[in-house]
Amino acid sequence: MPSEDRDRLQAVLEALPAGAVLQSPADEVLAVNAKFVGMFDLAGRVDLSPGSPMRAVVPLVRAFFAGTGPGAADGLQTRGHVHRTAEIPLADGRVIRREVEPLRHGGVSLGALWVFQDITERKRREHDLERDNRALTELARQRNAFTAAASHELRTPLTSILSFCELLADPAFGALTADQRSFLDAVHRNADRMQRVIADLLLTTRMRAAALELEFGAVDVPGMLQEAVLDRLAAAKDPGVFTVLDCAPGPALRGDRHRLQHVLANLLENAAKFTPPGGRITVTAAPRDAHWEIEVADTGIGIPEKYREEIFTGFVRAPNAEGGGYPGTGLGLAISRTVVQLHGGTLTAGGTEGEGAAFLIRLPVDGPAEGAGGEGGDAWAEGPGGAEGVPL
Repeated sequence: MPSEDRDRLQAVLEALPAGAVLQSPADEVLAVNAKFVGMFDLAGRVDLSPGSPMRAVVPLVRAFFAGTGPGAADGLQTRGHVHRTAEIPLADGRVIRREVEPLRHGGVSLGALWVFQDITERKRREHDLERDNRALTELARQRNAFTAAASHELRTPLTSILSFCELLADPAFGALTADQRSFLDAVHRNADRMQRVIADLLLTTRMRAAALELEFGAVDVPGMLQEAVLDRLAAAKDPGVFTVLDCAPGPALRGDRHRLQHVLANLLENAAKFTPPGGRITVTAAPRDAHWEIEVADTGIGIPEKYREEIFTGFVRAPNAEGGGYPGTGLGLAISRTVVQLHGGTLTAGGTEGEGAAFLIRLPVDGPAEGAGGEGGDAWAEGPGGAEGVPL
C-alpha cells in the first residue's frame, strides 16, 4: 500500500471514537489506532506494524477478558462472514463492546474492521436506572396501597354523613329554617364532592395496577350521549349554562358503555365548571373513517396551549384553573384519557384560552386492536455469526 494511502487510513482510524484494528484477509495487522493500544496496554509488548501477525495480539487482548479459559475462548471464536457484536466484561471491571465488520469489494474479502468501545459508564448508568426504577416501582406500589386503604376508610364516614343529610332534609324530622337548609345543602354538596374524589382515587389506583377491566359490548353512541347530557342537566347546579347536543346517526361502537359514560360525565362536568352563566356547552358527534369522533366544547376560560398535554397527568391543573378558585383534583382528565386509550382511541384538548376549551374523543368503531404490543430484545445477547480470521 502506498505510504500516502496508509497515512490516510491511519488518520481515519485515529479519528474513530473507539479502539480499532484493521485486519487483512491473511490475518495480518493492516493498521491500529492509539485508542486500541491504550485500551489493552499493548505499547511495547507486541509488534503492531503493518504486516505483523494478528495471532500475536490475540492472547494479550484476551488476557483482559473476565473469566478467560477454554470455555470463554471457545465462545469468542468468530466464524463466517457477517457482522458480529458482543459486550465483553473485562477482569478490571470495564465492559467493552466489540464489533466486527467484514470488509468486501466486488465479492472479494478485504479483511475485517474490529472496533472496541469502552461502555463501562453507559452500563453503570443503565444499572443505576434499573435500580432507581425498581425503587420507584416499590414506592408506586406503596402509594397505591395507601391510596386504596385511605379511600376505603373515608368511604364509610362519608356514607353516614350523606345518609344523615338526607334524613335531616326529610320533613318528617321537622321543618328547617332557610339558613339550616343552606347549611345542610353545603354539607351534602361537599360530602358528595369528596365521595366523587374518592371514587376517582380508587379508579386511578386500579388503573395504575393494570387491574381495570372493561366489559365490551355494542354501544349506541347517540343514545349514550343523550343520556350523558340529560344526567348532567339533572345534576346541574348552574342552570345558566346552555347545553346543545348534535349527534349524527352511525354504527354501534364496540366499547364499555359504563366507562365511556364516565368519560363523558367528566368532560361535561369540567365544561360546566369552567363556563360562566350565559355560556354554552356543545356536544357534537359523527362517524368518520371507521371511527366515532365526539367533541365536547365550551365557552369558558379555555386551556393555555402549553398545558394541553400536562392536564392529562394526574393531579395537574392549568394555572388559570388553579388560580381561578375552581375546585378539582386534576384526576378526571387523566382517568378519561386512560379509558379512551384502553378503547384504542385518543383524547386531545384544544380551543382558545379565554374563549373556551374543546376536547376531542376519537374511538375506533371496532374497538381496540387485538394482540397489540411487542417484546424487546436482550441488550446483552450476542447475535450469531462473526467475522473471519483470528478470534478476539
